[in-house]
Amino acid sequence: MLLAAVGVNHQSAPLDVRERLAFSAEGLKESLRSLRDALMARHAQDTVETAILSTCNRTEIYCAAPADPREELVRWLAEARDLRRGQLLEHSYRLVDEGTVRHAFRVASGLDSMVLGEPQILGQMKEAVRTASDMGTLGGTLGQMFQRTFSVAKEVRSTTEIGAHSVSMAAASVKLAEAVFENLADCRVLLIGAGEMIGLVATHFGARHPRHMAIANRTLERGARLAKEVGAEALRLGDVPQRLAEFDVVISCTASTLPIIGLGAAERMVRQRRHKPVVMVDLAVPRDIEAEVAELPDVYVYSIDDLTEVVRSNGEKRQAAVQQAEAIIENRVQGFLQWMGDREQVPLILQLQEQSRSWQDAELERARRLLARGESTEAVMELLARNLSHKFLHNAYAAMHRTDPLHREQVTRAVQRLFLRPHRGCGSGSGSE
Repeated sequence: MLLAAVGVNHQSAPLDVRERLAFSAEGLKESLRSLRDALMARHAQDTVETAILSTCNRTEIYCAAPADPREELVRWLAEARDLRRGQLLEHSYRLVDEGTVRHAFRVASGLDSMVLGEPQILGQMKEAVRTASDMGTLGGTLGQMFQRTFSVAKEVRSTTEIGAHSVSMAAASVKLAEAVFENLADCRVLLIGAGEMIGLVATHFGARHPRHMAIANRTLERGARLAKEVGAEALRLGDVPQRLAEFDVVISCTASTLPIIGLGAAERMVRQRRHKPVVMVDLAVPRDIEAEVAELPDVYVYSIDDLTEVVRSNGEKRQAAVQQAEAIIENRVQGFLQWMGDREQVPLILQLQEQSRSWQDAELERARRLLARGESTEAVMELLARNLSHKFLHNAYAAMHRTDPLHREQVTRAVQRLFLRPHRGCGSGSGSE
């Protein structure tokens, strides 16, 4: 099997491209089914394995197939997300075998994240693998690669300082707000969404003790649970446009495919606030806040890409840990490739064993017949040994005899390695006592 990965991330593609390539949690299963069917149509009865990882910073397809599937993955992804093939090729990376394994290990370990060492990606990758497993698209090869991936990530995080000073997106959001408002204790904060990221944001802002904090979510019950945990007010998502002007800081991270805050609602907010500044941080992909909102006066809108510089400065402190982590990953990559190579040899090993048993059975049957006719045991044993040796060596003799002169030396060396034991003498040097 051949391993491949096709994807885009925050380093290779701008936000508008990543938005178009993002998969919603609800649509991921159907997309996996569509991808599998497209690949199986090409590879007939051959086994094809797939998994899709889609987060705010990346969309990646991992695949194991009998032949290189990268061109088919590009074609399917471009068609599935209504993107020009040339545009996808411009912004994507297309990895194969060793590159695929190394990339997966680095992603899970937090080395390929916008926030160096951030732990959230590992959970997202595990969820992607669970979804692929539920859909029956995760086979033995991809499954083993991801199990090694999770093991490597655990080793990196437990033996290096890669995440010791990690500035998460949540902490970066606080920094951005503090750059505009001197004291967050005087601010009213609105958080839109109730997922893991908003939970982290709520924790970070809660530590600054804002004057008021509210959480708006499509499902009020879920939003209320989080609001109770952090001492915030729970709002219905539909109430946000009417109450937007009340808040100095707005952080949004939902799985909505359409903007939560449009230009019209933002314009009303600006008028009602009478040009008091407001910080809006959009952590969602696709975006929750329409891009045009950033053009309004006194509105400071930051997309997920804008947080790069905030988190990068702290990332420089961990470069020594990065080198240690890369060394661990490289060692584990080679170990997995060794497993892959050994696994590829299993069918050949089984064929050799079957051929050997066939020869043994035939010669044993001949020996039994000779013994039954009264032949001497010693003569039959000698014949048995000679015939078996001849069968094992026949193809080697034939290969050396038939090979053209250009390749004869290679065949000869291969035969020597396979059939001749290295001579271990006592040494021929004269030496002195």
